Formats: sequence, structure tokens, C-alpha cells
Amino acid sequence: MNMNDLIIKKRDGGILDEEEIRYFVAGYTQGKIPDYQMSAMLMAIYFKGMNKEETCSLTVAMRDSGDIADLSSIEGVKVDKHSTGGVGDKMTLIAGPIAAACGVPVAKMSGRGLGFTGGTVDKLESVPGFQTTITEERFVELVNKHGIAVIGQTGEIAPADKKIYALRDVTGTVENISLITSSIMSKKLASGSDGIVLDVKFGDGAFMQTQEEAEELGNLMIEIGNAAGKKTVGLISSMNQPLGRAVGNSMEVIEAIDTLKGKGQGEKDLIDLGLNLAGLMLYAGDRASSLREGFDMAAEALRNGSALEKMRQLIEGQGGDPRVIEDRSLFPRPACKMEVRAPRTGVVTKLRAKTVGIASQHAGAGRMTKEESIDPTAGIYLVCKENCPVARGDVLAEVHGKDEAKVQAAAKILETAYEIGEQGGPEEPVVKTLIGV
Repeated sequence: MNMNDLIIKKRDGGILDEEEIRYFVAGYTQGKIPDYQMSAMLMAIYFKGMNKEETCSLTVAMRDSGDIADLSSIEGVKVDKHSTGGVGDKMTLIAGPIAAACGVPVAKMSGRGLGFTGGTVDKLESVPGFQTTITEERFVELVNKHGIAVIGQTGEIAPADKKIYALRDVTGTVENISLITSSIMSKKLASGSDGIVLDVKFGDGAFMQTQEEAEELGNLMIEIGNAAGKKTVGLISSMNQPLGRAVGNSMEVIEAIDTLKGKGQGEKDLIDLGLNLAGLMLYAGDRASSLREGFDMAAEALRNGSALEKMRQLIEGQGGDPRVIEDRSLFPRPACKMEVRAPRTGVVTKLRAKTVGIASQHAGAGRMTKEESIDPTAGIYLVCKENCPVARGDVLAEVHGKDEAKVQAAAKILETAYEIGEQGGPEEPVVKTLIGV
């Protein structure tokens, strides 16, 4: 079998069989196929697509490229949650503790930032001392003790995805339904959880642009998950503007903590999406007999403070400083800040999520190349979102970071994210529909 022949076959619209897909996945993982050939294959897949059988074969080949975690020693029905990626998406840090507070073991495997979207691992590592690289034994111990732990993707779990994920990020091949599905589901199927909850996003700041595309992706992932014996459910959510007000690693952790404090704190979109996801996790974890019961249980955990306590246990259990719950000054501090101001009086009629994400990436909160490090202090705080009335000169947003030149460049980009008109429009709900239930 020859990689060049397979590239040409897919380039010309051919259908790859299971053996051919296993060949190039194994070859690339083992270093026998170079980056430039795998990049060509990814681009061919991006333009020509894969059918359902090819996508399933790719998912299974990537799952089988490494170990499959054995979490059978974790008590209860383990549930993992995954988002397809968005701007300001800190839902693992909100829904995870809520679900854990209600008795669902949350054994969460998370990734790093991909393009302009943030990664949960990068966010948690902005907490002083927090370790996401821990042994599987320690991971199991923490879930049994606290009900929640978050581990970074190891070299042993779906190593094919780890390599391909990084290559997609820098070759313009992220937004493809088969590549997204295989990336997500290979890790989910190898991670050892019993149930999977999917947050499939669409809109300006998501990989899927329309709700119909998101539903197609979501239903494909649910079909693959259920076929593999995992109870898989999910929802479709809007990413036409960023979630919450914070976009950037330490800033998003702070906002998640504030949301878990309840008592009127937290943005409405974060609370709505967080409670819906947590409710689905309770349903998938057999803690709730219906979605309504799951939602009500989640709302009570947010109200009574037990979800915040789970966040404290998560941080402390993985070496982080739990004092950050009350003292945000313990987070790394940005060296500089720049404000973006309204050029005219009116109402914010549009806030482009993707542009905000790109600006945050340029400030240092995301990666331009797969080798680049993250600035945990970098990011954007959105003072104004859609339908916010403004006067000329009002602050629309703040850009933070340690590199002044990057902050200035990010501010220039961020200016183009806002449109100001005469009047706003109807409020768009963040949760559009449930899938798989």
C-alpha cells in the first residue's frame, strides 16, 4: 500500500476502505508517513469529504491507535462532556462541577486550544499549581474521591488524534465534519466513560456555520457513540456571539467561578447552557429519569453552593491553589491592557464571535503554530455585547496580555467585531434544540 496512491484516490473523490484508513492512521502515528503527506490527505478529505462508513473507520482507527482507558474502578455511571469548540466556551468548568455535585462521576478528558477556540486544559493550567498531566491511577482516585477530575489527552489515549489534531490546526483543515467527528469521538470512545454529552455549536464563532450543519454533525457523533455502546446525547447551541464576557484562559476560569457562586452572578447564557448540559449529564449518568428532573437538580446544586464546592475540590485535588475561588488576584496578572471604544452612539447590533476569538488569539490566548505557548493572562473582556446601548467613546471591550504589541494588534482586530446601529434585535437563545433524546 502506498500513501501517495491513497492521497490521489481521495483527491479524486474515491472511497477509502477500512484497511486503507488504518494504514495511513497507523503510519502517521508511528512516524512512517511524514507531515507533508498527511497534510495532503487531510486537505483531500477536507475538499472531497468522507461518507459515514469512512468516518466510522477513521474514528475506530484513531481510537485503536493507543490505549483504551479502563475506568471500571470508578463507582457509578461515568459521563464525559465535549464541546465542538467556541469562543468563550467555559462550559466544562460550569456544567462539570454542577453534575458532579449531583452525584455523576465526571471523568473528563480535555484538549488544548485549537485555532481561535480555547482548550479546557489551557484554561485550568492558568490556575497556579493546577496539573492536568496526571496518571490514570490518580485520575481514577480523584473521580472516586471528589466526583470530578480533568485530565489532558495523554500520548497513550488516541495518539493518532493528538498528532492529526495539531496538524489540522496549522493546515486549514479544521472545519470538516468527518475530521471533527473522528477527532472528538476517537477520544471519547477511548476515554473510558459510560456516557457522553455533546455540545454541538453553530454560528459565526463555530466550525459549523448553520444549525442544520450542527445537527448533521451531532447526529453523526451520537450514532457513532451509541453504536459503540456509550449512552450519547447532546444539544445544539448558538455561537453567533461569544459565551459570557470573558475570552481567554485565566479570565474564563474567573468567570466560571463567578457563575458557580450563583446568587445572581453569572451571565444568563452561561447559566442557561450550563444547566442544560448538566441536566443532560445527569440523564446520561442515570441520576435523573427525565431531562426536566436533571435540569431541576442542576439548578438546585448551583443555588445551594455544592457546585462551587466541587470546583474547589477539583482545583485542590489536582494541585491548584483553592484560594483562587475567593481571591482572583492569585491568578497571573496581565502586563498591559487596552480599551476598545465605541466610534458612535447607538446600539450594538452585531458582535462577531469569530473575530473576537481571532483577536484573543492574537493577544496571546491562542496558538498561531502547534509549538507556540499560551499566555494565560491574555484575553478579552466584553463590556458590551449585542443589544447593549452605547454612547460615542464608551468602552466596548478590554484587551489584556503580557505583550504590548500583541495587545495593540488584537485591539485593532477587535474593533471590527462590533457593529453599532440604531436599534437592537430579538435576543437569540443560546440553546436551540436537544439531540439524541
